[in-house]
Amino acid sequence: MIMRMGELWGTSIPAYLAVLAALCFFLPVSVRLSIIDIRTHRLPNRLVFPSFVAAAVLLLAAGLFLLDGSTMLRTVLGFAAMFGLYVLLRLVYPAGMGLGDVKLSAVLGLYLGFAGWPAVLAGTVGAFLLGGVWGLVLLATRRGNGETQIAFGPFMIAAAWGALLLVP
Repeated sequence: MIMRMGELWGTSIPAYLAVLAALCFFLPVSVRLSIIDIRTHRLPNRLVFPSFVAAAVLLLAAGLFLLDGSTMLRTVLGFAAMFGLYVLLRLVYPAGMGLGDVKLSAVLGLYLGFAGWPAVLAGTVGAFLLGGVWGLVLLATRRGNGETQIAFGPFMIAAAWGALLLVP
């Protein structure tokens, strides 16, 4: 997304400002969601739903400012792909994926979709890699077992921000 922001600065200041506003809105919310999820294993709707609306409005507005239908479509498809995957995981194994994680995937899918398909892939795979490593650490230190529930939202958020910052 860093490269994308540079491109936006050179082509459309309104699009740049819309994306910047979306990122600036979500940064403190993502920190708050991570802390809440770690403490309570919940991702409150009062934070997730406004984040979805803000991301959808601002990122799609950026696509409009660019007059770029492909960016808008990719943003929506990124949302649909991530949300669909998490819904499927929830349906297949309800105990393994919370509804808060499913709803958060919709928000992250918008951001990652806007950034591009490599970001969608990196953010999605990265969350499961980070969560898996944490699970292995819990097993290795005997602080958990195969039944231990972990807050997955922070891994989703960390992987998404990693993808937004590092994936070209």
